Parts: sequence; C-alpha cells; structure tokens
Amino acid sequence: MNDPHTLLPPQELNRSMKSRHLLMLSLGGVIGTGLFLNAGYTINQAGPGGAILGYLVGGLILYMVMTCLGELATHMPVTGSFQTYATKFISPSAGFSLGWMYFVGSAATAGVEFTAAGILMQHWYPDVPVWIWCAVFMLLLFGLNALSTRGFAEAEFWFAGIKVLAVIAFIIIGILAIFGAVPLADRPTPGLSNLAPTGLFPAGIAIVFVTMMNVIFSYQGSELVGVAAGETENPEKNIPRAIRTILVRIILFYIASIVILSSIFPASELGLLESPFVTLMTIAGVPFAADIMNFIILTAILSVGNSCLYASTRLLWSMSGEGMAPGVFRKLTKRKVPLNALLFTMVFSLLSLLTSFMEADAVFILLMSIAGISVTISWMGIAASQFMFRRKYVRDGGRIEDLKFKAPLYPFLPLFCIAFCLLILGFLFVDPTQRIGLIYGVGFFIACMVFYKVKEMRAKKVVPEPPATVE
Repeated sequence: MNDPHTLLPPQELNRSMKSRHLLMLSLGGVIGTGLFLNAGYTINQAGPGGAILGYLVGGLILYMVMTCLGELATHMPVTGSFQTYATKFISPSAGFSLGWMYFVGSAATAGVEFTAAGILMQHWYPDVPVWIWCAVFMLLLFGLNALSTRGFAEAEFWFAGIKVLAVIAFIIIGILAIFGAVPLADRPTPGLSNLAPTGLFPAGIAIVFVTMMNVIFSYQGSELVGVAAGETENPEKNIPRAIRTILVRIILFYIASIVILSSIFPASELGLLESPFVTLMTIAGVPFAADIMNFIILTAILSVGNSCLYASTRLLWSMSGEGMAPGVFRKLTKRKVPLNALLFTMVFSLLSLLTSFMEADAVFILLMSIAGISVTISWMGIAASQFMFRRKYVRDGGRIEDLKFKAPLYPFLPLFCIAFCLLILGFLFVDPTQRIGLIYGVGFFIACMVFYKVKEMRAKKVVPEPPATVE
C-alpha cells in the first residue's frame, strides 16, 4: 500500500450518470435476493407480524442512514463517499476500516447473488451444478462492468425497470387474489385470516431482532447513492431527489409484498430457497408463470450483483487514491473504468464457487451473514460521519441553512441510528447461529483499525536531533 500520508495524483471518473440512472441504480441494488428469496424466510422465522415489524424498523433505520448520507453526499459528492467521509470527519483509521469492511461485505453480496442465480437456474437445468452457473454469471457481469460507466448505468436502468414492473404486477395480482378477484388453484380465497392477531408473532417479539440481519441485508444497496455521487451529473439536485424517492418505493415494495405473502401463505410454507413470488403467480393461473417469474427474479438478482461489483470497485478505487489500498487499483482504462479494482473485486466473488463442494443454502446463509454485518457497521459509520461533519461545519462558521440537503432532528437522528444498529448486533450475539459471523465481522473491523494504526506509526519518521556543538 502507499504511504498513508501520500495521496496519488488525482484521476477523475466521468460524471455521466443522470438522475434516472442514480434512482434505478440504488433501487435496483435493493430489489433482488433480499425481496424475492429472503422475504419468505423472514416471514417463516418471525411470523407475519414479526416480518412486517422488522421491515418497518429496518425502514426507519434506512431512513436515518439515507438522510445522513444525503447531507454528506450533497455537500461533498465524491466517489467512495462514506469511506472518504469517515476518513475526513472521524479518523483515517476509521475510514480505512469502514472502507475495507464495506468492500468485503459488498463483494460477498455479489457472491450471494451469483449463488442465488445458480440455484434459480436449476429450474431449467437441474443437472448442471450451481457453481458452473456462478462462474458463467461472474464472467457476464465482469464484462458489463468493464464497459464505460454510462453503458453500465444504462443497462442497470433497464434491469431495474424490469424488476420494478414485476414487483408492481405481483402486488396487484396479490391484492386481487387476497379478496377473490383472482382465484387461486390450490386454496380458497385467503382474505386476511392469516393476519389474525393470534398468529402474528408465533415465536415472540424478540425473534424480530434476531431476523433483523435478514432485513438489513435486504435493504443493502440503497447507499449506492453515495458511492455513485462522484459520477453523477448535478449531484446537489439529483442526490436529494433520488434519496426521497428511493425511501418511499423501497419501504412500499417490501411492506406490501410481506403483507401479501403473509395473507396468502401460512408462515410454515415459506422457506429460504423457494421463491413464494413464483408460487403465487403459478397458482394464480398466470400463463408460464414459473418461467416468467424465474427469469424476472434471475434478472433482479444479477442486477444486484452488478450493482455490488460497481460499488466495491469504486470504493476500492477511492481508497487507493487516499493511500488505503495498493496504488495499482487507482489506474483507469481509456473509458475511465478502474479495471484492476474490478478484477480484485471479482476475486472475492469467487466465494460463490464454494457451492462446488458445499451445500448451496449453507453458502447462501454464510455470505448473507457476512454482508449483513458489514453493511450494519457501515451504516453506523455513515451516521457517525454525519454527526461529526455537522459539528465541524458549525464550529468552522458554516450556516445550517446553507446546506443543500439537511438531515432532520440533529443530533438525535444519527445517534438513534447508531443505537439501533448496535442493538441489532447485540441480538446477533445472543443467537448462536449468527454469533460466529458477528465475532468474525467485528474482529475484522478491529483488526483493520489496529493494522492502520500500526502502519501509520511506522510511517512517522523520527527526525534525530542534531548533535550538540562544543563551544
């Protein structure tokens, strides 16, 4: 790595993303495995009421994180945003640790998506091993990310558009099915009987906090607004607009989907690797429902993987410029793509190939746990950065009314955000199935802090005093 006090010469990425690209990039980064596959698992574990409450609490945390990020990204629109903000407003060691933590989590999420895509392909090709499909999709998305930023953003815009239309269609058909306007093949009109108070929390309230890591994982990707700030046209206008729109749509899509799934299917029917979205469309009599929905879900999953590769690559590029990653990752192609950073990111996504000798569902849960813990710590870093930024801004004579986008309820909002995230991590420690992931995740963050501190101390050269002269 470079000396932490010596930055590389500045290289600029192209500001070629428009408002519609930014909106769909962040929206597309959220609607994927977390909704289409993981929502059913959350309902199964926490019950209908627990799932709804979990996603509402997660939505509240997401709101706090996004408004904090919005204030920072609008005032200081740079690629790799929250790592840079933590470096500037908390400490370089915090920025270093947060950057590498998010990089690992985002790259692991890409591995989750590749694994999920391979599992879905078994619908058509049951005899082909999952790991082969993982490798195929990795090569496909590598090629897409190696294109220009504008080409990537345009492709992601249309991928995300397909996902949004699919979710809207699902919500409409689901509502009609609940009230009998669309008959279901294998069951009577469900109505809202599954949402009776006695069955809302079959495992109690506490399980909600244990399953919150699934919720946080589902909402991961919304922070791509900040990562893409350095490649966005007119960030002062487009970032606040994207943040306001994303929050409403994400929470609406998730809560509506959870209510519909909980109304139609008993919680015991909803598992991890079978998508209830496909099942609902099939029993609702939609022609070729299984094939159509599997294709849409496959597109959604690959879109999230695509977004994660983008985020990890840009973050690694940004850290390289600040001396927090090897300088080779700072190099850009003629099309302004950090290809070396992309290649290194793909190495982490190779974790999805663990399915060649491990059960696919075990790999899925392992990578999801890594990604969820990473993003929780990253969200805490965003809130802490905004808290420190606002203090410094006012102390240096800045006026709050001059900020283009302001997080409300300062200082309570960032502090509440940090407290909620700590509470979630605390419940993970109580759950033996997720405790080891928490220990490794927090341990990795602390190890990064110690590594940077030691490296920084060694970089400081002690200048010897000149020898005393004898008069």
